[in-house]
Amino acid sequence: MQFRRLGRAGTRVSALSLGSWVTFSNQIDTKAATEMLAAAFDAGINFFDNAEAYALGQSETIMGQVFRQLGWPRLHYLVSTKFFWGLEREGHGVNYRNTLNRKYLMQAIDGSLRRFGLEHIDLVYCHRPDPHTPIEETVQAMSDMVTQGKALYWGTSEWSAADIRAAWEIAERHHLHKPVMEQPQYNLLHRRRVEQEYARLYEDLGLGLTTWSPLAGGLLSGKYKDGAPAGSRGTVASYASLRNELTDPAKNAAVAALAPIAAELGCTLAQLAIAWAAHNPHVSTVITGASRPEQLQQNLGALAVLDQLSPEVLARIDAAIGPQAD
Repeated sequence: MQFRRLGRAGTRVSALSLGSWVTFSNQIDTKAATEMLAAAFDAGINFFDNAEAYALGQSETIMGQVFRQLGWPRLHYLVSTKFFWGLEREGHGVNYRNTLNRKYLMQAIDGSLRRFGLEHIDLVYCHRPDPHTPIEETVQAMSDMVTQGKALYWGTSEWSAADIRAAWEIAERHHLHKPVMEQPQYNLLHRRRVEQEYARLYEDLGLGLTTWSPLAGGLLSGKYKDGAPAGSRGTVASYASLRNELTDPAKNAAVAALAPIAAELGCTLAQLAIAWAAHNPHVSTVITGASRPEQLQQNLGALAVLDQLSPEVLARIDAAIGPQAD
């Protein structure tokens, strides 16, 4: 396993990490999650990604139960959560849904700590930007989480470069804890934000990236070329909105064009796509997902592909994807 610094922070994260979106509670229970995390940890993964909204808090609860059952020393792993969507879906949730106001954030961190059963969370993210809350209020609340020892680092997810810079400059001006990392979607079909929009932030702010969806929801694995297979993410009821994109004919044709390259490198399409995302020097870790231990082991095989991604191979990959890349 390779370990990389989280931007300019001293903490290092494994080049590949394991996330719980879609899988925990929806596809796997505590027993299966325990097996999955144990296998990941044995392979060198030290970062486990989560969010308050995943399975309405159940994902955090399951992961916390697994941590207690496995009994790892707390220094040996990092865990994250993300805040924005909230847990209340109706009724009195006006201050607890789709927001980054101070009241919500300061109570949300306490709720996550209870569900995890932890004294602190290593990485805490603002899951989406909130145009209705002054960014100064959000920055102050996130900084206070760090000051209080409830979080070690804070960052953003799917924020614009302008908003990230604004948050960083507010923290700099008021001597607050600055945002350290961003969690954007990044894969062969979705790359403009990481490669173009954020380009100045890596050097100017020391921004680290913990990227998600390296397989574009599974599309880049090639398994959706004939529709959504049984048991796949495309069949999960709560993610039905993804189905049309996953089965898009043009995108699946572009993925098929990658097959000869993967064959020459002796890897699967999924391993090629994960290795491609991890090859970007600005990416601290690529968050992978799996519903079975064998799927996790296959994803880990991407590490062996990294050194084979020469400029020539990368150019062939770009040509194969063509105009489908965003």
